[in-house]
Amino acid sequence: MHIIPPSFIVNLPFLRKLYTRVQKMSRSRKSIRRCGLDGGGGISGMAASGEGLPEIAVGTKLRSRPHKFFGRVVPGKSEKLPISPVKMLAGREGNHSGRARFTSSDRCHLSSRYLPVSGPSVIDRMDSCAYVSQFSADGTLFVAGFQDSDIKIYSVDNGWKVKKNIRARSLRWTITDASLSPDQRFLVYSSMSPIVHIVNVGSSMTESVANITEIHDGLDFSGHDDEDDHDDYSFGIFSVKFSTDGRELVAASSDDSIYVYDLVANKLNVRIPAHRSDVNTVCFADEAGHILYSGSDDHLCKVWDRRCLGTRGKESGVLAGHLEGITFIDSHGDGKYFISNGKDQAIKLWDIRKMSSNARGIAMPRHAEWDYRWMEYPSHLRNRRHPNDISLATYRGHRVLRTLIRCYFSPSYSTGQKYIYTGSADAHIYIYDMVTGDLVAKLKFHDQIVRDCSWHPFNPMLGSSSWDGVIANWELS
Repeated sequence: MHIIPPSFIVNLPFLRKLYTRVQKMSRSRKSIRRCGLDGGGGISGMAASGEGLPEIAVGTKLRSRPHKFFGRVVPGKSEKLPISPVKMLAGREGNHSGRARFTSSDRCHLSSRYLPVSGPSVIDRMDSCAYVSQFSADGTLFVAGFQDSDIKIYSVDNGWKVKKNIRARSLRWTITDASLSPDQRFLVYSSMSPIVHIVNVGSSMTESVANITEIHDGLDFSGHDDEDDHDDYSFGIFSVKFSTDGRELVAASSDDSIYVYDLVANKLNVRIPAHRSDVNTVCFADEAGHILYSGSDDHLCKVWDRRCLGTRGKESGVLAGHLEGITFIDSHGDGKYFISNGKDQAIKLWDIRKMSSNARGIAMPRHAEWDYRWMEYPSHLRNRRHPNDISLATYRGHRVLRTLIRCYFSPSYSTGQKYIYTGSADAHIYIYDMVTGDLVAKLKFHDQIVRDCSWHPFNPMLGSSSWDGVIANWELS
């Protein structure tokens, strides 16, 4: 089999545009490397045993390793990784792999090297702090929630035009979370109240004002039948998420509990007294929906198997390592790994197979004189380590202050979940290499805290929301 020389690609009319695009992408890579030098960061610690990280590292590399024939320079000799995009394109056209197309790992090897770090373009600017920003599962919609009760849904494929402008009902303090159903027909939003509201996104009405132009059905997580028959301040909802099948909601609350709401039966399914302090975050571990992960101001992450709650009535396991409260959890989606953002200014990577059976003797007293809402994190605490830390890796460099800042794995389709990214109290967005811990990009544009950000599930595009009221879109240059 003959290798097509890169120079020949330029002479193929149908590949000229691809070649030009690749050259621009290569220049973009240089700027990304420069970003990686700005601000420090990276892995600052691993579990004492060091086990587990090699396993997820191998899996991540396999998901982004190109077919061996793409690296074949001459028979019997291979080129070092990463493979040039020009050579991969030439190899695809020459059908070197025998498939006449890129595999998912080929695609990830190519696209994961070019990050959405350019721009950004301003999508919207409001006179209110932006708290939530999320792409839909198919990337066609983008949801942004603001403190003054506005929730906007933008049509990404239609020039980011506003598809729906929702005015929230019974708002307490701010929109704490907003989540689209898997079929994108409904949106739920929460605030510092036990009432979560659900809106029909698919209706023809652009302006959705609660109970004026459209009905925003209230789902009572307190267990009361009448929405007005209790104190709205009894507790608040920090996080609410749909299950994969769209039949349930799971919520984290300020009354130290996790709630599961059955949307089909329209009733509260279960309340789990989960932690000893506010539960700031909860999510499903995988598509099956049996396992939940939760994080709290008691510094602990917990794993819950809903199939065992009737008999055990307690968590399946506890993971300790954070020194302060946990602001957010994102699942790897495989039922094994997840990451958590903490007020100790760190993201941690976890393997639930290392969890402890209970929390006795592993809780650490919080630093009583420090409050993340209005104080900087004490410098003498930055290098402190939990004596029972069982996390696989710790990522530092960003700042977690003032609000519940979120972190995520990068998309599986385009990057093989190779990166971890997060907002930050210093108004930047940080992107870490999950395996090496290197800070590969630091995105600077916003003037205030970036509480949330979202990487497009398929395209090199990242949306961010900030307390400066700006919704921004970062893309590949």
